[in-house]
Amino acid sequence: MRRLQIDFLGNKKWLFAISAILIVVSIASLAIRGLEFGIEFQGGTVMTFVGTNSVSTDEMRGALEAAGVPSAGTASIQPTDDGGFIVRTAEGDADAANNAFGLVVSELGLPEQDVNVTTIGPGWGKNITEKALYALAASILAILAYISIRFEYKMSVTAVIALVHDVIITLGIFSLFGREFTPNTMAALLTILGYSLYDTIVVFHRIRENGQRVVKQTFQQMANDSINQVLVRSINTSLTSLIPVAALLAFGGSTLKDFAFALFIGMISGAYSSIGVASPIYALWKEREPKFQALKKKYEKHAA
Repeated sequence: MRRLQIDFLGNKKWLFAISAILIVVSIASLAIRGLEFGIEFQGGTVMTFVGTNSVSTDEMRGALEAAGVPSAGTASIQPTDDGGFIVRTAEGDADAANNAFGLVVSELGLPEQDVNVTTIGPGWGKNITEKALYALAASILAILAYISIRFEYKMSVTAVIALVHDVIITLGIFSLFGREFTPNTMAALLTILGYSLYDTIVVFHRIRENGQRVVKQTFQQMANDSINQVLVRSINTSLTSLIPVAALLAFGGSTLKDFAFALFIGMISGAYSSIGVASPIYALWKEREPKFQALKKKYEKHAA
């Protein structure tokens, strides 16, 4: 049976255009709307109320204002599947938050319930942010070092460009949908780096293998053949990874859904970027070398 042959690199301008549009939209959303950071990063309080089936969001907000909760008018009030509310406020004092919780329960006539209040100071959030950035920077440096040693530095640079592409798009879509950015989201971003890098390494490994043989074609043609040779494997790997994430996105709790949403978008972007970003950039860069320039001139009549 004849193998499907798709001219990815011959249509690299379209691939670059798709990525450019997604990145521009993502950056615009991040610049205009920004990210909705969770209290873990900003500091604040999370209150969980149960037995609020007859209470509306407006009534809950009114009770928070009556209890003297800071910025109650802009507090995040999220209904839960079991007929309750998760409320996120800017209150940074634990005693004041516990007192406000009791006042809201009394104001709304809610059934007696255990006080479920979590307060995080801004200093802790700053510490978490710094550690998350350090983890991201360390991951990128480790990736650069590993691929440079295992393959070559051109592959490492283009792989990191693809990773940055995936992170920007994931954050941009997160911003567009107004999803809350939490430490779980940061964990998802670091996980995305692994999935995206795996897809890219699979393609690069095949390009390197084919590049060591005597070929009568340009480097871009050889790289395109390499992509097609591992395409089915990449699709199967991506689909089998996406299925459990999709199930988690559909049936997980509110916290897990944010994690799964980031992972789902990032994994799709990662599968695309290995073919549509990393490989074309690497091929263009590699073809500037004298050896492959000579091949291009010799076989240019066959070039895509």
